[in-house]
Amino acid sequence: MNKLTTVLAGLALCLSTNVFAEQHADAALKHATEASTHGKAGHANVLVDHAKLALDEAASASLVSKSIAKNHIDEAGELLQKAVNEGNLNHAPAATKLVDEAIAHLKAIPKK
Repeated sequence: MNKLTTVLAGLALCLSTNVFAEQHADAALKHATEASTHGKAGHANVLVDHAKLALDEAASASLVSKSIAKNHIDEAGELLQKAVNEGNLNHAPAATKLVDEAIAHLKAIPKK
């Protein structure tokens, strides 16, 4: 009985971590999309605000994700950090391009 309880608890933990990763990835995608919209309008400062929020969510997702999803989340995080750096320099077009690349990675995450 103890082994069965342990196995079931482990399975529940694995399934719940995927749910948490997906929730954070979805939130990262939402903020990245907002960042892109503002970047296309030339609002580098607002792009930076949303890109930072997306970066925080991507970092949270990366902590609990695995495999292919983790690779996409980590790549999106790197691109978002670069976008923040470009946005801080008031380079909205370059930052927007980086955010759009991050969005492509976030959309490529397999859904459970």
